[in-house]
Amino acid sequence: MTKTIKHLAIILTATLFLGACSGLSNTQQRVLSGGAIGTGVGVVGTAVTGGCVTCGAVIGGAVGAGAGYLVDQHEKGKLP
Repeated sequence: MTKTIKHLAIILTATLFLGACSGLSNTQQRVLSGGAIGTGVGVVGTAVTGGCVTCGAVIGGAVGAGAGYLVDQHEKGKLP
């Protein structure tokens, strides 16, 4: 019974988090997506190489968010 409640709680929490992203602008969506992808890549990269996983997540998230912002600005024609 408790396993089912845990699964339902996880599904509900994930649904709420995803629903909060529905009113974002294109810039916000790209920065958030870049940050999430960067965090994932940072975690996997440092886990494979045996480094600090937290450090990899933070650095990867920051680089990914920055890259998402630059992609957005390029799409808008504000960057060459």
